[in-house]
Amino acid sequence: MTDTPEKANANAWRAYGTHHLQRGTQPAEADHVEWGPGGTGPGDEPLGDLVRKRVLDLGCGTARHAAHLARDRGAQVDAVDASAPQIERARARYHRQPGLTLAVADAVAHLRTCAPYDVIYSVHALPYIDPYRLLPALATALRPGGRLVFTVLHTNSLGDGPATSVTARPETLRLAGGEDVTVQMWVLGSGLWEDLLVEYGLEVETVTALDAPEADNHASYRLFEVRRPHRISSRPRTGRPPRAHAALGVGAVLGGPGGVLLGRHRLGTWELPGGSVEPGEALQQAVVRELAEETGLIADPADVRLVGTLLDSVGEVVRMTVGAVVTRWHGEPADQDGESVGSWRWWPLDALPNGLFVCSAQILTAWRPMLRIDHPPAAFAPFADQPLNSGERPPS
Repeated sequence: MTDTPEKANANAWRAYGTHHLQRGTQPAEADHVEWGPGGTGPGDEPLGDLVRKRVLDLGCGTARHAAHLARDRGAQVDAVDASAPQIERARARYHRQPGLTLAVADAVAHLRTCAPYDVIYSVHALPYIDPYRLLPALATALRPGGRLVFTVLHTNSLGDGPATSVTARPETLRLAGGEDVTVQMWVLGSGLWEDLLVEYGLEVETVTALDAPEADNHASYRLFEVRRPHRISSRPRTGRPPRAHAALGVGAVLGGPGGVLLGRHRLGTWELPGGSVEPGEALQQAVVRELAEETGLIADPADVRLVGTLLDSVGEVVRMTVGAVVTRWHGEPADQDGESVGSWRWWPLDALPNGLFVCSAQILTAWRPMLRIDHPPAAFAPFADQPLNSGERPPS
């Protein structure tokens, strides 16, 4: 059976670490974080103040950057790598370093169980893990306001640019004095990385290109500086609006000494004041607006008590109707120019007219279940039970 990309990468990095253990390779000590090829990049600056901060080096390798941050920047650093030989190399060198903890672990497994970090950084390691598995775990492992800083391959040394879809592709890992090892990397364009980061609730602050200094080397990386917002934000999945499949309306019950207020539609049905909710409009505000437009009565949204939502359908469209009780208003109901409902009058509850509009009938029976009104069924979801306002006029 063919290995998954991540399993193939784990095997490759074990081989890489074992190769260098056997050779006794000792990388130079670091006095700054080397983000790009040939040590290019802004150094420690993107990480900010690290004194007594919880920091994670994800895919730490030999942990020389992590040791530098613990030693020279006062950070409390967890250095994690899935390659046991790499961590063995790190422990041989830095096991006595205060402020540094070394661990062999799958990156996502560690992120799902760790306490939140102030800073998470990774030098070239993120593209070896499926972004759909890694990024949500990264987002939740950061404290609100915490920073994520990482580099990813953008163009390899041969000049092959990034992919346009979230898929892994083969790349060659060079072993000094040994055979080449093939890994599977998610080499994505900056826009695609940014879309993924934003999808999981992170804010991209800057993206910096880091190019190899040699004229014949086409390798180029991208340095991402990202922050987890202090507040949770929302983002649509796509810029295209969803297919319309539902209609939302309101209907208002006004109870007075003469009963409830109903008007006659030009098509012949008797209805409560109401209509469609406009985009971005609060339900109470929709009730007040429709009441004024159809009857001339003036009410305040604070005097609108929502009863609940009724769900039925017309054809393939879901119809959602929110019933409301208006407890106070000013004026007398009158026909309004340009409206399709008029002849407003008060109807006693024991003498309601035949031919009620379906939505009005559903609202009235949700409001007063004892009323003998026949209508097509609707699923009713009441809002939290609220006492009658002192200003609500009891109907006769």
